[in-house]
Amino acid sequence: MLERLVYRSTASREMDPRPLFDLLTQAQERNARLGITGHLLYLRGQFTQCVEGPTDSLDALWQSLLRDPRHHSIELLVRRPAEARRFPEWSMAFSTDSTMFVHGLKGFFPVDGSGNSPLVGLCSV
Repeated sequence: MLERLVYRSTASREMDPRPLFDLLTQAQERNARLGITGHLLYLRGQFTQCVEGPTDSLDALWQSLLRDPRHHSIELLVRRPAEARRFPEWSMAFSTDSTMFVHGLKGFFPVDGSGNSPLVGLCSV
């Protein structure tokens, strides 16, 4: 069964481009192995992530997220069955302020001054 999970959390510390690049590279590799696709928004010290995949894969990812020291105050916004993937091309697409762009990062979609990105609407709860 395909499911979608959306959560919000607070970064344990302000993320610079290099730690964000490392986080995203790790997430892209792990998600590809687990059959998970999704989008991560990082803005003003807050993460909002929408992931989709098989139930067992999302269970494993969720347990990993709960133990990850890079964020805290994790709030599950929604978890429900999904009829189709919203991010079929991205093991982890990413949006943040355009000044945080790291050259060579696949799936980067900058946010504008009001915090909007082409992909953020796909994560709406």
